[in-house]
Amino acid sequence: MKKLIALIFLISISITALYLLRAGNSEAGTTNVTSSFTSDEQKTEEPGYVSPISIDYLRTLKIDSPAPVIEEELSDGSNYKKYVASYISEGNKIYGYLTVPIGTPPEGGYPAIVFNHGYIPPAQYVTTQNYVSYVDSLARNGFVVFKIDLRGHGNSEGNATGSYFSSAYTIDAVSAVKSLQKYESVNPERIGIWGHSMSGNLVLRAMLVSDDIKAGVIWAGAVYSYEDFGKYGISDNSYVRRPQQPSEQREDLHRENSPEVQKLRDNPEEVDLNSDFWTSISLTKNINYFSGALALHHAVNDDVVDIGYSRELAEVLKSAGKDYSVYEYEGGGHNIVSPYYETAMQRTVDFFNEKL
Repeated sequence: MKKLIALIFLISISITALYLLRAGNSEAGTTNVTSSFTSDEQKTEEPGYVSPISIDYLRTLKIDSPAPVIEEELSDGSNYKKYVASYISEGNKIYGYLTVPIGTPPEGGYPAIVFNHGYIPPAQYVTTQNYVSYVDSLARNGFVVFKIDLRGHGNSEGNATGSYFSSAYTIDAVSAVKSLQKYESVNPERIGIWGHSMSGNLVLRAMLVSDDIKAGVIWAGAVYSYEDFGKYGISDNSYVRRPQQPSEQREDLHRENSPEVQKLRDNPEEVDLNSDFWTSISLTKNINYFSGALALHHAVNDDVVDIGYSRELAEVLKSAGKDYSVYEYEGGGHNIVSPYYETAMQRTVDFFNEKL
């Protein structure tokens, strides 16, 4: 009996000693498997930051939308039907002003244009009022025109975010292209895009993202390299970073909030625009993706968007061997108003007729 008790005592001491030895080694990191695994994880290089407005990221998105839905029939135009229509962009119901030529469509369907408005305070935007004369000029010439109310404007769902530092409007525009491709009287291979001011950035970004857009026209557009933004600035409020609202959490996924953006606004001379970050979001540095044709129109006396934006973009397009045209006007201001409007619009119609 005494021998049995002694044996149990010795076994207990051995187990205790072994436990203390393993515990000591664990603290020293020599035998603890979990600690070793954690160390390996820490050595693993974290993936680089992917901006929500980078061109490569946007090109990976599967953007789609069903055909437009007619919400309201309006009185006819001179030779075309007018409607308020809607489509879906990322689950948001987006409204727009849709015109369709009266008569039998040509074989394959009508050419179509997604029309993108410039910066207008969302509370002041009205679907059937803003840019209607511009749409009329295109509609009378045989195009289906879909002037979309970018999210947060008119009755469109979602929140207004601006174009220069958010991908939301670009997604709205590409979704509109996908929607028009399914509209019964539209030729899905003949879709163009038009944009004014802020939407110049949107037009070029959308054309880099979607090869379905065959031709684009920009009037008085801005911000293509971000170097130009630092150089020329801009006299509208579409790029201002507004305080985040709780309802904007979803849209914030699209917004570029990097400290580098604030630095560009405050101290542009301190920004390295050749960094990986700025290269990924620059439109001009991703111009290799451009496969369509582009026409630029800008008035020399534009006091909102400096004509330097268009001139610098034209140089990039020229150097890259892209299909482009550029037109400067002595007057007309930011909206290229009459008597310059008539010339600019006729050139726009001729361009779309040739390229679509």
